[in-house]
Amino acid sequence: MRYQQSDPDVRLMLRVRDDDAAAFEELLRKYHPRLVRLMRTIGPRPDLAEDLAQETFMRVFRARHRYEPGAKFSTWLFTIAANVARNAARSMGRRQEVSEVDAPAAPDGSQAVGVLAATALEASGLMPTRLVEGVERAEIVRQAVSVLGERQRTALMLSRFENLSYAEISEAMGLSTKAVKSLLSRARVNLREILQPYIDAGVIPNEVDP
Repeated sequence: MRYQQSDPDVRLMLRVRDDDAAAFEELLRKYHPRLVRLMRTIGPRPDLAEDLAQETFMRVFRARHRYEPGAKFSTWLFTIAANVARNAARSMGRRQEVSEVDAPAAPDGSQAVGVLAATALEASGLMPTRLVEGVERAEIVRQAVSVLGERQRTALMLSRFENLSYAEISEAMGLSTKAVKSLLSRARVNLREILQPYIDAGVIPNEVDP
C-alpha cells in the first residue's frame, strides 16, 4: 500500500496487471529510453541495447498478473533489467564487457554522452583540467566505464545514472547493502586509476586491470 500511494508508476503497473494496455504504453514511453541507455553500459554489447530493453519489457508484460508492489516500480524494473543483461552475457559465453559506448541515436543522445562522461569523472573524484568535448569525451567514457567489472558497472550506473539508493541497488542486484557500497567504492578507485593519466597529461589510457 505504501508504494501504491507514493509511486505513480506502481499505480500504472497495477493497471497493467489488470490488462490495461494504455498503462503499459505509458510505462514503455517513460522507461524505454532509460533502459536502452542503461543496457548500452551494462549489457554485453552496445548494439544489443535495444533488444535487451525490449526483452525487459516483455518480461514485465509476461509477469503482469503476478505483480505485487513490494518496491518502487523503477527498482523492480531495474531488477529485471539486470537479470536480462546477466543472462545475455552468459548466453554469449564470456564475461560481460562493453566494447564501446556511442551516443544514442535519439534526439537527446549528446546529452546522454555528457551525463555518462560527467558520471565517470564525478564518481572518480577527479576534475578535468580542460573541457572535454565530442569524440574525445565519448572515448573517455568508453574507456572509463567499459573496463569495470560487470557488477561494478551495474552498481555505478544504477547509482549515478538512475539515482537509486543503496537499498534499491541492493534489491535490484540481489546483494547486501554492504556489498553494494563495496562495489561502488571499488568502482570509484578504478575510475580514478583509469582517468588519472588523462587528468595529468591528457592521455587516454588503453586499459586498466579492474
